[in-house]
Amino acid sequence: MKKLLIVLILFFSYTTYSQTAEEYYNSAHYKAENGDHYGAIADYNKAIELNPSYTNAYNNRGNAKHTLEDYYGAITDYNKSIEIDPNDAVAYYNRGNSKNKLKDYNGSITDFNKAIELEPDLASAYNNRGVVKYIKGIDGCPDLMMAKKLGHNVHPGAMKEICN
Repeated sequence: MKKLLIVLILFFSYTTYSQTAEEYYNSAHYKAENGDHYGAIADYNKAIELNPSYTNAYNNRGNAKHTLEDYYGAITDYNKSIEIDPNDAVAYYNRGNSKNKLKDYNGSITDFNKAIELEPDLASAYNNRGVVKYIKGIDGCPDLMMAKKLGHNVHPGAMKEICN
């Protein structure tokens, strides 16, 4: 009887203290906000292990990898997020930023286009698309103007350089 009681106590203690995917996600988010991107990635990994369809965890793990300049790893996470939810405008936007860092300007513009198609008020997508267009020798001013119209704080130097 004592052995059964001990087993039950251990079982209930274990289930009481096990973390949920949401708790790991929140912990990861806190770590990322405080600059611990490696710790954040570890917690996002645990959240994804518990919930393999957790698009926000893939997206934010991608953001942590992007911050650590692992652009290919970030793109892999954004791809997974898009695979799970093809209407995730933020995943397209984030992937566009990572592609830009890898100088895949055409891919970056394509992703910003898709993000804007899915979320027409995503001001930062207009801003970044305008900058990438400028890098490619295409007029990016209309995109910067739209970003500004939508309330994005467009860098004055970029506005002056691209729109003049």
